[in-house]
Amino acid sequence: MERRGAAAAAALGALGRRLLWALPAYAAGLLGLGAGAVLLALALYAGWRRRRRARERGLRLAARLQRDEEAAVRAAAAAGLGAARGELPAWVTFPDVERAEWLNKVLAQAWPFFGRYMEKVLLEKVAPAVRASNSHLQTFAFTRVDLGEKPLRVLGVRSHPGTHQQQILLDLNISYVGDVQIDVEVKKFFCKAGVKGMQLHGMLRIILEPLLGDVPIVGALTMFFIRRPTLDINWTGMTNLLDIPGLSSVSDTMIMDAIASYLVLPNRLLVPLVPDLPEAAQLRYPLPRGVVRVHLRAARDLQSKDRFMRGLVEGKSDPYAVLRVGTQVVTSRVIDDNLNPVWDEVYEFIVHEVPGQEIEVELFDKDPDQDDLLGRMKLDLGEVLKARVLEEWFQLQDGGRGRLHLRLEWLTLMSDASKLDEVLQRNRSIAAKPDPPSAAILVVYLDRAEELPLKKSGKEPNPMVQVSVQDVTRESKVVYNSASPVWEDAFRFFLHDPAHQDVDIQVKDDPRQSSLGSVSVQLARLLQAPGLALRQPFPLERAGPRSRLHLTLLLRVLFLDAPEGGGPPPAPPGQLELQPGAAAGPSADRPSKASPDPQFGTEHVLRIHLLEAEDLVAKDTFLKGMVRGKSDPYAKVRVAGRTFRSRVVKEELSPRWNEVYEVVVDSVPGQDVEFDLFDKDIDKDDFLGRCKVPLRRVLSSRFVDEWLPLEEVKSGRLHVRLESLAPSPSAALLEQVLHANSLARPARGEELSAALLSVFVDRAADLPVRKGSKPPAAFASLAVRDVSVKTKTCTPSSEPVWAEGFSFLIKRPHVESLELQVKDEGGQPLGALSLPLPQLLASEALALDGWFPLAGGGPGGQLLLRAQLGVLVSQHSGVAAGGGGDPEPQDAEPRREEESGGGGQLRQRLAPADSRAEPPEAPPEAPLGRLQLTLWYHADERKLVAVVHACRKLRPVSKDLPDPYVSLVLLPDRSRASKRKTGVQRKTLNPDFNERFEWDVSPEEAARRKLEAHVKSPAAFMSREKEALGKLHLDLAQVDLSEGGAHWYELRDERSSP
Repeated sequence: MERRGAAAAAALGALGRRLLWALPAYAAGLLGLGAGAVLLALALYAGWRRRRRARERGLRLAARLQRDEEAAVRAAAAAGLGAARGELPAWVTFPDVERAEWLNKVLAQAWPFFGRYMEKVLLEKVAPAVRASNSHLQTFAFTRVDLGEKPLRVLGVRSHPGTHQQQILLDLNISYVGDVQIDVEVKKFFCKAGVKGMQLHGMLRIILEPLLGDVPIVGALTMFFIRRPTLDINWTGMTNLLDIPGLSSVSDTMIMDAIASYLVLPNRLLVPLVPDLPEAAQLRYPLPRGVVRVHLRAARDLQSKDRFMRGLVEGKSDPYAVLRVGTQVVTSRVIDDNLNPVWDEVYEFIVHEVPGQEIEVELFDKDPDQDDLLGRMKLDLGEVLKARVLEEWFQLQDGGRGRLHLRLEWLTLMSDASKLDEVLQRNRSIAAKPDPPSAAILVVYLDRAEELPLKKSGKEPNPMVQVSVQDVTRESKVVYNSASPVWEDAFRFFLHDPAHQDVDIQVKDDPRQSSLGSVSVQLARLLQAPGLALRQPFPLERAGPRSRLHLTLLLRVLFLDAPEGGGPPPAPPGQLELQPGAAAGPSADRPSKASPDPQFGTEHVLRIHLLEAEDLVAKDTFLKGMVRGKSDPYAKVRVAGRTFRSRVVKEELSPRWNEVYEVVVDSVPGQDVEFDLFDKDIDKDDFLGRCKVPLRRVLSSRFVDEWLPLEEVKSGRLHVRLESLAPSPSAALLEQVLHANSLARPARGEELSAALLSVFVDRAADLPVRKGSKPPAAFASLAVRDVSVKTKTCTPSSEPVWAEGFSFLIKRPHVESLELQVKDEGGQPLGALSLPLPQLLASEALALDGWFPLAGGGPGGQLLLRAQLGVLVSQHSGVAAGGGGDPEPQDAEPRREEESGGGGQLRQRLAPADSRAEPPEAPPEAPLGRLQLTLWYHADERKLVAVVHACRKLRPVSKDLPDPYVSLVLLPDRSRASKRKTGVQRKTLNPDFNERFEWDVSPEEAARRKLEAHVKSPAAFMSREKEALGKLHLDLAQVDLSEGGAHWYELRDERSSP
């Protein structure tokens, strides 16, 4: 009878399971869903089952390996398996890694007691904290906490010498394959979830520090993972859904992020073994070991991942790089359709532990769906520390067949402020993008606050801290219900120029983000402080009278203790490496011309005219928001690795800047001209919006004049004018460009560039070698005005090869020169060359290419270079330079004009304004000489502009030659505010001034004014009166102020009527 009952029960169970399989189809029909929904549900279920079984199988295999590790290793070694897949423990592969079976036995015996401790922590501390964090979790509880019987295992131990005698470093290769079971429940929502089984593998570093002369010998234990460990979790209950493909990786990543925030560098877990340890704060947040600067150069022979027509047609790849050091991750730009990409980007990473930390670079092919891996490489940063500068082509691993070109520089942290100027000068020679190179780092140790203001209700706040340096902001944790919170946190910032940067700190009440006080510290104070450190309580502004914030600010200069350049870069794979002495031998074997790459001299100059903005958001509020004020806006412009910052316009929602910036750009795709607007505040500047213009668009259209809507804000727009200037090898255009630049120059800006100088330094020959010494390791430094750059330092040779190109913006080619020096790595001069730019102006096509003798070195020292000059002609300056000016002398070149373009906007008509050209012969009634003037109304700045160029054939009033100058008065006002005066030219009747003056008047008022010019000479000795050489009276209503042309005017006697 019992058998019949059991058989019937089995039959009913089988029938029930069959009916359950039909339940999804029935539910889909009931809900009106189609067959596609049923198939999708079945596919998700199949994927969940497959992943679930794979996890369980992995847990069983890992547990079996841990039960008899040595037998499994010996079997794998005997079969020749496992080693190739990296499955053997570290003690098999590395002889300096020791087994720790005694430690595993200790852990196995102590594991049940550790489980009781964890159960107590979860039930008494974690559960109450979760219930208090959210009202919906008030019924949260742990229903089961069991760490199981399988303990954590240590697969190998490696010891390292510490950085000092009071430190011991241990690296533990840990593996946890546990039968842990933790169940949680939220009764209010009938929700149950949990974990049943887990794997965790990684390298845990333990630092024993400081060593004491008393029990317990060790003052504290510091623990952290050098790299992110691998994690695999088997979920139960509602969290079973996390085993669905796609969600599983997301959930594991979120948990790993939580672990990394506590136990992965730069985060550390400190366990003090001695009460009131003085070094506790320093041990929890030690100073970084250094900074590694990574130059991501290029890659070669990458795999082609893009295929078309189902693989019949092979395309290329769209590679980009992901660089990772610990938790610091950066991503390069994408290079489209290229198997040999060139990035030339620079990134910087803070290094906390050496040896141990690695740099990992992964190359991917960008795709619309999932990016394909092209290969990866890893390098221990201890190798960079030893070499200081390491530049190589690295072979890609993990399926990658290509190579990656990196240059890695180790930057030492120095507390010597005298090194800062040297670092800043060196950084100016680095063409870094996407961000300029850093000169220092700032470490902010946030300790605690005291007596913060209470809320309106009298309750204590939930304070958190925001620390900002320029555009980078870090946030501390929130301390709940405390007016004297303790954070004990640290923040690190890269600094580009510490002397001109501030650190802004705000204390806020979470979650409303209302301010509890702020403090701003100029980093220039740190440069004067002992040890570049400030340790003191800072009073908080806009807080209570006794509110204090306890901080420690520490500045360290990033110094590269290695020769600049670090030797020649390695040759790309597949090419013969050119040795520095390859040009040695008879002079006939040397090249007669330089050999620049095809991209040399193809740069453009981007002129950015930041005009004005309208309808900006008002960020300044008073009386806690009841009264709205305005804003103090300023703009940041970023392009081609350069950043420009405008002046601040006080209390204005429609500011006018009218500032011009210039930068040399290339045609590399993917670049943008980015504009960010901010409201200047005492603490943290508020964001007012951003916009951008693709650089490719400016280069193709040559000119963009638009109102750009501001993004990420409610209102506002920005008026910018962008012009791409292509260098033109024509000296005939230079004087007209100089004249137009003198008129278009903004009042608060620098002089506009008139030309672009491109220099290609190829090589040197016959450099001097001292008797008994080796050939020099030479580099070349180039300078124009205050801008200087350097080549790389070649390996020792008397005939080094550099093959590097540089560009300089030239403002006045008639008077500037290129100064070049060749030195050895110790700074000893090997030769110098001075190339006046007028020599280029007189040469064909404004270019010189060949060997130049070096002065001050050996008798035969030479340098091979190519220098070419391109005049920057603006066709959209709004200036008709001399369009209606006086005719030139008959022997001058004919006038060249560019007719106006579409839209009715005047383009620059290229007419001469050369003050050195002689005016036409003066008529007999004008015996006092002539004055050359340009009068123009600058519509963008709403100013009247006058340029005094020169005087010719002045009449002396005594036996001695006069010292003439020109005085201008804008009538009818004769006050001091309307007067302008040039400088004095000594002992001449034909002075050149070329000085510009401005008056703030409207166009209607300018037409009603009159301009009076007096040419005078200072009073002679023992005389009170100045010598009058002539005057000029002009009615501006009869002058075309939109023309901007240079005209000659006759000077009349001072006593004559207007």
